[in-house]
Parts: sequence; structure tokens; C-alpha cells
Amino acid sequence: MGTDTAEAGRGGPADPRAASLTRRTLPRQVPWAIAGGGVLLTIVFKLTLDNWALAVFLAGVIFIVALSAVSWRFEDARRARDRFATSLISTTFVLAVLPLVSLLGYTIQRGVDKLTPYFLSHSMRGVGARDDTGGVYHAIIGTLEQVGLATLIAVPIGLLTAIYLVEYGRGRLAKTVTFFVDVMTGLPSIVAGLFIYAFWILMLGFEASGFAGSLALMILMLPTVVRSAEEMLKLVPNELREASLALGIPKWRTVLKVVLPTAFGGIVTGVMLSIARVIGETAPLLLLVGLTQSINTDPFSGWQSALPLYVFDQNHAGNKFAEERAWAAALTLILIVMILNLAARLIARWKAPKAGR
Repeated sequence: MGTDTAEAGRGGPADPRAASLTRRTLPRQVPWAIAGGGVLLTIVFKLTLDNWALAVFLAGVIFIVALSAVSWRFEDARRARDRFATSLISTTFVLAVLPLVSLLGYTIQRGVDKLTPYFLSHSMRGVGARDDTGGVYHAIIGTLEQVGLATLIAVPIGLLTAIYLVEYGRGRLAKTVTFFVDVMTGLPSIVAGLFIYAFWILMLGFEASGFAGSLALMILMLPTVVRSAEEMLKLVPNELREASLALGIPKWRTVLKVVLPTAFGGIVTGVMLSIARVIGETAPLLLLVGLTQSINTDPFSGWQSALPLYVFDQNHAGNKFAEERAWAAALTLILIVMILNLAARLIARWKAPKAGR
């Protein structure tokens, strides 16, 4: 033992476990330096190939290979595999987000100049296709009313369906409901529009209106609301339910006072996802809402405009001013979705159960 201690003190053979804890590690700046090189390569490839998508893809591949090779050379095989997986995930994330950022940036670039208070507060009544006037006020009213009505109908039905499936549903009926919800998830929007057109307008004899469009949007929203609420309710710990029931509280009151408040944040997020899913739909609105250039605040009577219809109409006008109005309306639609998402997050945070002290 004395010899081993002396050898260790003179720099002799050390404990292998201690050596394993002092393996070489790349400085933190190295991955960032390689990532910076990848950005430079992206610019070079873009100038050479004149293709942004291919340039970003090639630069991402080179970044993954370079970081893994440097780690393999200066660290060890285990850390090299770890850095390979980490860089692959990071690069994939960038490749997934880049088109969204590019789309948002291009929409802002094309539509921000036209997005003025005048544009947001005037309609297209009396405005010619080649006039550099007019606005999107009538379309904003139509979109908010139609999506609002669809939400008022879809959320209670979807939430009650999710509560049934999670809390009460057993047997063949629950399986049948789940099957139809899955089928509706992939339902094309034009099919929902044709169904409401055949039932509401042809069979029942009602006229085209904003409410008819809301019914089609409601059909498209339902499966998203049901699925998201169902998954959120499943995440609520059973211990909370059992504690409430053990106190003699009825099941319906347990669901109302314990389960739903606990899952409230996730349910609100699911509702916002369903709204984002339908707020840009054009096909069913073309069949059911009509297209008007005037302001109509009554969704139950007469034709009504909407932002997707406005973009569709202005894009097909075929002139410079109409194209500018189309891009500004598209940017308005994006801003509405962002504002609704922000409001939903604030409400979810406000209503979320407070953590115990």
C-alpha cells in the first residue's frame, strides 16, 4: 500500500476511475465557432448555388460532421456520439424553424407598408380593383365573428366529449366516439363546407351567411378540441380525483372543481390550436359565406367577408395595389393569431392552480 501511495505521489499510475473523471473536453467556444463556420458556409453556398434551401442543408450536414469529428479526435467515442446526436437535433430544429421565420419575414416585408390605420379602419365599398385605397375592416369583422361563433359551438361540445371519454366512457360507445373523432381529424375543409352547404342551405333553405361558415369551421375545430382536451385530462393525476372522492364529493363536482382547473392551461392551448387551424380556411367560406366588399356586422343575415376570402379576392385581381392589399391582409391575419395566442397564454397563467407554499 505504501508503494502504491508513493507511486501516486510521484506521478505514477493513478486510479482509472479518477482518470475517467478528468477526460479532455472541448471548450464551450468550439461548437459555437463551428456553428459560425456553418453560417459562413451557408452564405458561400447561397452565392454559389443560388438556392437557400440547398445551402442551409449542406451547411447543416457539414456542421454535424465537423463537430462530431472534432469531438472524436480530441475527446472520446462516447462524447463524440453524444455531440453527434445533439448537433443533429439542433440542426433539424433550425431546418424546421427556418421556413416559418422566412415566411413570417417575407410577409412582413411585403405587407408592412400597406398596414396602416386607414387600411385597418376602412372597407372596400366603392373601391375599384386598381385604386390605391380601401381597407380590410369588413374582413376583420367577418373573421372575428365567424371564428368566434365556431369557437362558442365547438369548445363546449368538444370539452364535454373529452370529459366523457376520460371520466365516464367505457365500452363500445366510447370506442365509436373515438373512432369518429379520429376520422374527423383528417377531414378536408372542402368536405365540411360541402356538408354544411347541402344540409344548411339546400335542405333547410337558409341563405349563405357568416353563421353558415361558422358551422363548417366548427366541424373542423371539433377533433382538435376533443383530442387536446382528452390528453390534458389524462395528465391530471388520479390521486387528485381519489382524494376528492374520498372526501365524499360527487364525481361531477370533482371533474368541475378539481380536474378541469388542473388541466385548464392545456385545454386553452388546445383551443388556440384549433382556432389557428381554421382561421385561415378559404374553401368552406367560398361556398357558404359569399364575398362582399361592404361591412356586415350581422353573421346571421347576408353575405359577409373574411380575411382569407379578402386575400383570395385581392390576389386574383391581378394588379399592384390589389397585391399589396393581399399581403397586408395576410399580415393582419398572422397578427390576429399571435394576439389570440398571447391572450390565451395570459389567461391560462392567470387561471392556473397556484403552487403550494
